[in-house]
Parts: sequence; C-alpha cells; structure tokens
Amino acid sequence: MKISLITISYNSESSIGDTIDSVLEQDYNNIEYIIVDGNSSDRTMEIVRSYENKISKSISEPDEGLYDALNKGIGMATGEVVGFIHSDDILAGPDILSKIAKTFKEKETDSIYGDLVYVYKQDTSKILRYWKAGKFSRAKIKNGWMPPHPSFYVKREVYQKYGGFDTSFRIAADYDSILRFLGKYRISTAYLPEVLVKMRVGGESNKSLKNIIRKSKEDIKAMKKNGFSAFPAIIIKNISKIHQFIVRK
Repeated sequence: MKISLITISYNSESSIGDTIDSVLEQDYNNIEYIIVDGNSSDRTMEIVRSYENKISKSISEPDEGLYDALNKGIGMATGEVVGFIHSDDILAGPDILSKIAKTFKEKETDSIYGDLVYVYKQDTSKILRYWKAGKFSRAKIKNGWMPPHPSFYVKREVYQKYGGFDTSFRIAADYDSILRFLGKYRISTAYLPEVLVKMRVGGESNKSLKNIIRKSKEDIKAMKKNGFSAFPAIIIKNISKIHQFIVRK
C-alpha cells in the first residue's frame, strides 16, 4: 500500500526540516512524499532542495491559500492512501505510517484517524494540549465531534469520488471535508488509539480571537452545508476542547 504524504509550506524555514526528517525517519518504505510550497520568500525551498533525492515531488508557486495548496497535493498524489503533515508538525514516531498501513489492511476501511498533541514551538517534547479523538459514532459527529485533521488518512478514491477541500472556506474546509466524508456520505473509518502527530502551537484557526470567531461561523456553515443542525453542536464542539488542556503523558 502506497501512502501519499503531503506537506504544504509557506515561509517555513524554521520548522520544515524537522517535518521532513520525521517523514524520512519512518520505517515504512512505500511512501510518496509531496511538498507544495506557496512561493516562499525565505529559505524554505533551499531546505527542501537539500533533500531533493528523498522527496518524491515538490512545487513552489503562488496559491490561493491553505486549502488550494492541499488540493494541489491531492491532485499530485498517486498513492492508495492520502495523508497530510504540515510544515510546523512532525510525525510522533518512526513507526506511525507502518501502523497506519497495518490498520488499513486489518480493518479494510476507507479512512483512519488517531490522536494529536499540541506542543511548544521551541520544545516539541513539552505537551500543551492533548487531543484524544476517541471512537467514531454518527451521534458524536452530529454533536460537533471531529478527529484531528492531521491524523486523518483517507483512501485517494474518496477524494476522487467526493471532492477535495472547498476553498470557499478559509479556516474550516478540513471540518467541512470530514462532515462530508464521515457524515454525509458515511465512508467507513477506524480509530488508531495513539498519538500520530505533534503539532506546534499557533495554528491559523486559533491564533487570534478574530479567527476563533470566524472559525465558529465557518463551522456553522459547514454543518448546514452537510445537512447537520448547527445548534447545540457548535456549543458542544467548542466546550469539548477544554478537557484537551488537561495534559496527559
């Protein structure tokens, strides 16, 4: 099973080397690694080119934002499974992709997800927030549940059948895609109960009060678009994040 792993970047010189190293350290060999850069003005592409022989495909060109770049990556992918590791993030261990591939084979599922931890920028061993996804149910998704998107691996044929990211969303296209796949079209999924990704704090959706409000508005739009009632789901969705700050080892 070939896994296409996509990294999108923009002016990520301080972190992209760690991201690439976490992919190259994987003990799973059937990986197609794709980097989609948004025409960075710093040393990002210089760093990417230093790994030139170990990266399957890379491009650097202007884009229309995060989700446009992700769609480009999906379009370049040829693997049976597609996953994402952003340029501020790292895979949580060298055996992550082998565990994902094993779970796909054992569960015969359309998608797999796991847990995620938010870590400090300067010390990725220190956990600020632990996102334990838990098992999927349709009742939970109606109440605003979603898995951490960087831990969500999906068969490429699902993207081909149901579409990529809706770029009319600026912050919540990942939530929209999960509602579409798991909620509206009811693809199968399986939970891998361990941390798959370490994400450095400072993501786009949570970096300001303005973005948090915008994210909530877009979440409501995504719920309505995919046939779900926004209330009380949007309230439950935001309240459910509080326990994630109770850091677990």
